[in-house]
Amino acid sequence: MSHGSARLTVHGRRLIVQRHRAGWPQAHIAAAMGVSRKCVKTWIDRFAAEGEAGLLTRSSRPHTMPTRTSDEIEQEVLAARAEHRDGPDVLGPKVGVPPRTVSRILRRHRVPYLRECDQVTGEVIRSSKQTALRYERGRPGELVHMDVKKLGRIPDGGGWRAHGRASGSIQRDRDTKVGFDYVHSLVDDHSRLAYSEVLPDEKGPTCAVFLQRAIDYFAVHGITRIERLMTDNAWAYRWSLRDVCAAHDIRQKFIRPHCPWQNGKVERLNRTLQTEWAYRQAFATNDERTAALAPWLEHYNTERRHSALGGRPPISRLLPT
Repeated sequence: MSHGSARLTVHGRRLIVQRHRAGWPQAHIAAAMGVSRKCVKTWIDRFAAEGEAGLLTRSSRPHTMPTRTSDEIEQEVLAARAEHRDGPDVLGPKVGVPPRTVSRILRRHRVPYLRECDQVTGEVIRSSKQTALRYERGRPGELVHMDVKKLGRIPDGGGWRAHGRASGSIQRDRDTKVGFDYVHSLVDDHSRLAYSEVLPDEKGPTCAVFLQRAIDYFAVHGITRIERLMTDNAWAYRWSLRDVCAAHDIRQKFIRPHCPWQNGKVERLNRTLQTEWAYRQAFATNDERTAALAPWLEHYNTERRHSALGGRPPISRLLPT
């Protein structure tokens, strides 16, 4: 197949050679073919030197690339990706190269996207779809998103993630009734500032007291006024948050039924919680995992690079407090 920018295919180049052999002047060939005289001479000379092979389309890639990333740095990027399982925005500063260079190295070596991999092992398990519709509120507190993520508790001594699937721990986990944790989260639409707690249930009173603590947390970090609260249509959200929202003059908004992507920012936070906190390492006890949430949340808000924020943490969009 011819190059996308080429005026001639291999058949057109062969026609140039045939007309030249028939005695046509090069200027007449150029006019008839709609190309320059230099182009005609190039293909005539190349055919004279290489024969039919000289008329084939060649790669436009340069013979040498002095500025190409060295093999040593590429191996460092691949090793850092395998060890940390982070994206280009995070790996770039760690390795000392631009995030775009990291992305090209990963694509060149066909490293799978993080969304396609298991959070613990890094093995490819699935692919996921993306949405092209994206919005962002213009100021902190204009809209916040709230949701609950249900996680199975970890039995004492660790579950199958700590001991492996072949050790019989999966059957032990099934036989041992450990119950669930409910991770309640609130995230600001503009700054992505997040607050999460691990609570024993998702009932109305629990959601209400969580929302009050989240409002206090946001106020300490500079978001003193929350205008709108978006949630799904859970019964606890519809009735139990009314008093808290009324006390703080917050307008409740609900997504359409069965459309969780409308609450996408907190849904994305839920996935990040699983990937970088809950399943990032094997915990020996459930209390150990719960204790690790607060330090991770501090890292998320003050240090973690967010691609949606231009590689900056959420705290960068808030006024100093």
